[in-house]
Amino acid sequence: MRRTDRAGYPSPAAPPPEAAFRYLATGRAAGGRLPSPAVEPGVVTANGLEFAVLSDGPEDGPLALCLHGFPDTARTWRHLLPRLAGAGYRAVAPYLRGYAPSAVPADGAYDTGTLAVDACELHEALGGDDRAVLVGHDWGAFAAYGAANAEPERWRRVVTAAVPPLAAMGELFLRYDQLRRSFYVFVFQTPLAEAAVSADDLAFIERLWADWSPGYDAAEDVAWVKDSLRDPANLGAAIGYYRAMFSGPPGAPRAAAAQAAAAGVAPQPTLYLHGRDDGCLGLDAIGPVSEHLSRGSESLVVERAGHFLHLERPDEVGDRILAFLGA
Repeated sequence: MRRTDRAGYPSPAAPPPEAAFRYLATGRAAGGRLPSPAVEPGVVTANGLEFAVLSDGPEDGPLALCLHGFPDTARTWRHLLPRLAGAGYRAVAPYLRGYAPSAVPADGAYDTGTLAVDACELHEALGGDDRAVLVGHDWGAFAAYGAANAEPERWRRVVTAAVPPLAAMGELFLRYDQLRRSFYVFVFQTPLAEAAVSADDLAFIERLWADWSPGYDAAEDVAWVKDSLRDPANLGAAIGYYRAMFSGPPGAPRAAAAQAAAAGVAPQPTLYLHGRDDGCLGLDAIGPVSEHLSRGSESLVVERAGHFLHLERPDEVGDRILAFLGA
C-alpha cells in the first residue's frame, strides 16, 4: 500500500491521481486532518480499479473491511477504525468505486454484484484470510450481502447497518410512507438528477443528511462528501448506483452470480443495526430481520439514532460491533 509522507503532502514525483487522493484523503479541503494520528491513507488496486483507502491497525491483524454508502465517504468510519485497530484488526475503509479519490470505472458498472466483487477483490489485494470480517453501511451493506453469500470462505462475520437483507423488506418498501422517503431513488432515474443534486453547491446532499439523521450536526461529513462528489464524473458515478438498480443483472458472470447470491441468507453470523429515527429507510418498511439471518446472528434497533447511526451513537455502535466480532 502506498502512503503519504509524514506531513501528509504528496511528493513531487507522485502521479496526479495519487496527488489528488492525498489531498482528499488527508482532508485538506475539509478540515486538514486524518480521523486519528494512526489512520493512514493509501491506494489499493482491486478488480481492475484503484481504490483510495484509509487504514489503521497492525499489518498482520485480521482484515476488517468497512464499506460506506451514499452520500458518504470512507471517513464515515473515523470512530470505528481506531477501535477495530485497538482490538487487533487491520481496519481498512475504501472510498467506493467512483467516489473520489477512488477511480471512476470506465465501464460504468455500479450494480450490487460488482460492488460485492470489489469487496472480495479488496480482501484478496489486502491479504485477507478466513479471519476477515466485513462491515457495511447503506450501499456498503448491499455489497456485504453479496460478498458474504458469493464467497463465504473469505469472511468470518458480517456487520450491516441501515439496509437489511432485501427479503426483510419485500412489499413493505412499496408502501406510501417509504416511497415518499425514497423519492430520490426515482429522481435519480431521470436526466435531471445531476442538475438537481449539484445545484446550490450540492445542497441536495445537505438536505438528505438532515432528513435521514435528524438532529445530527453533519457539517463536517457533508463537506467531505461534497469534496468527493463535486466533480461531475464522481457525482454521475454515485447516481449511477441507483440507475443500476433497475438495469437488470450485470454482464460479467462473477458479478451476476454475486448479485443473485445476495438474495440468500448469508451463512456467517451477522449483526444488523438500524437507527430508530432513520429518515431514509423507516422501521415500518422492514419486516422481521432475524428471519433472514443465519444462526448466531443478532439484530438491534439503536435508539436516538437515524440513518448514520455509527456517527450519531459511535460509542454504543462501536461497543456492539466489537462485542459481536469477538463473540
